[in-house]
Amino acid sequence: MTRLALGIDLGTSGVRSAVVDRNGNVLAMARGSYGSAPQARRDPACWWTAVSDCLKVQIQTLRDLGADPADISGIAVDGTSGSLVLTDTSLSPVTRALMYDDGGLAPEADRIAAIAPAEHVARGPSSALARVLRLLAEDKDRRATHLLHQADFIAARLLGRGGWTDLNNALKTGLDPATAEWPKWMNSLDLRAGLLPKAVPPGTMLGTLNKAVAKEFGLSPGARVHAGTTDSIASFLAAADPAPAVAVTSLGTTLAVKLFSDVRIDDPALGLYSHKIGDGWLVGGASNTGGGVLGKYFSVDDLNRLSRQINPNAESSLDYYPLSAPGERFPINDPTLEPRMSPRPPDDADFLHALFEGIARIEKRAYKVIADRGGPHPGRVITAGGGAANDTWRAIRARVLGVPVEKARETEAAVGAARLVGFDAGARAASRSERNTSR
Repeated sequence: MTRLALGIDLGTSGVRSAVVDRNGNVLAMARGSYGSAPQARRDPACWWTAVSDCLKVQIQTLRDLGADPADISGIAVDGTSGSLVLTDTSLSPVTRALMYDDGGLAPEADRIAAIAPAEHVARGPSSALARVLRLLAEDKDRRATHLLHQADFIAARLLGRGGWTDLNNALKTGLDPATAEWPKWMNSLDLRAGLLPKAVPPGTMLGTLNKAVAKEFGLSPGARVHAGTTDSIASFLAAADPAPAVAVTSLGTTLAVKLFSDVRIDDPALGLYSHKIGDGWLVGGASNTGGGVLGKYFSVDDLNRLSRQINPNAESSLDYYPLSAPGERFPINDPTLEPRMSPRPPDDADFLHALFEGIARIEKRAYKVIADRGGPHPGRVITAGGGAANDTWRAIRARVLGVPVEKARETEAAVGAARLVGFDAGARAASRSERNTSR
């Protein structure tokens, strides 16, 4: 039997899926929509509907290719970090979902700040733990039995039971990823007994597919559901194998860096966090610079035309710190930092050259911040996002960084989720999870 893996990605704008073979090669992909209603992406029912629609297309695509969906032996799900819902034992939501970008949680943040260690990742009004407290307050009838992150909710529907999460999704909810335990100081928050899920490493086999779900989609009832991860970690795994000193820079509207390290590095004041993956850590942070700045001044056609006029081996004489608006979070944490993009030369190609180089210098500084805190210097940088397509910019970055800069092999998080099936860092826990069917 040909072994295939299915990855499901719940992103901000919709659901994507990918099927890969045992060598990690992508066979087919599909998409699903949350729907057109403004609140659809915040509705757990819409999450499952979008996944179902996506899987139906994915299964038909496989059949059209002559592949047998029953050959899918493993499934893993990634979701937006910090998106949460409370459900009852039957996995029916008992509250609304709160998403990663939902704020306004100052009272809950104050409760956490009174007991959490200084600079803990769970502190602050945007923390996932603050969302948990808000949802618990909204569960007036106290019907909740499961706290589920977005990826957990879909995995639970696939399994037919809840109670599990992964180390990455649980990080900002307060979990200590080094011990896979919820810290004792959280006991002071009076969380209900049994509400917090059991956390396991990404890739851990949780159990086999629910028989009704398997029948609905034409999948094997023996297919295994594996613990997932966050969307950003799945994107890293799509782009590169986690190996020492391998880095991935995502150049979309903003710039985000992730570096595989043997050392855990956290600096919440800079938005710098470590996620556990395999035997190491993915250290990452995100700057407000990136393609959004370029889009303020140039169209895509302008960027392509002007890039051909730039010599990437020549250093720009202009020292820019490109930002779309005042404020920076990493590698500098200064909400009042002003953009520096003057003087503007009369030649647009020279201006673009300076912008490219300024963003590259910020990228270099981001990796230096990690190195200064004990992490490795990147030995190679893989590039994902829209900026990866610009060869001139990539050459400038390679010169500034002083290391090879390569295009990502894949960019879809669903592919990274599928590759977790082979990752299976927690296979040794599989027998325990299979026995614990009450969770």
